[in-house]
Amino acid sequence: MSRFVLAALLLAATAAQSQTLQPAGSEIVFVGKQMGVPVEGRFQRFSLPGFSFDPKKPEAAKVAIQIDLRSASMGAADVEAELAKPEWFDSKRQPNASFTAQTVKALGGGRFELQGPFTLKGISKPLTVQLQLSPAGLASGQFVIKRGDWQIGAGEWADTAIVAAEVQVKFKFQFSGMAPL
Repeated sequence: MSRFVLAALLLAATAAQSQTLQPAGSEIVFVGKQMGVPVEGRFQRFSLPGFSFDPKKPEAAKVAIQIDLRSASMGAADVEAELAKPEWFDSKRQPNASFTAQTVKALGGGRFELQGPFTLKGISKPLTVQLQLSPAGLASGQFVIKRGDWQIGAGEWADTAIVAAEVQVKFKFQFSGMAPL
């Protein structure tokens, strides 16, 4: 077999394993409670730069998520304008939040635990994220943040009697080219 044919076969095999985020099937949703009532929002723009995940070798995974905080949507322009303010996301000065997995471990049954720093408003704190992979290439999961840890809802909004202390973040990322479980 010639070197050219061998190189072409290797390139084709590598391309077949390329993992590509499918935006149409992906989302990041956040749910908090205001005066006991669940309030949902979502981020319209996010990316997973350099994503590489082989379920059979999770320790070699490269998982980084970047969220454009300016894309927060709650269905009302006045609420979204409020989120951009320094008391909330401060997205004019700090437009992105990010998570980078430093460790990934298999829990069995297509479930994984990712640990690493989550950075929001320039504040980095350790975070554990639960991840479930499906054979169809869907990565889904959730985590909870305490908004006070990242100064979200500062000033008059710091009172947890009005806006709950915890915010649940749920995500699903649809990929093409995901290695089988």
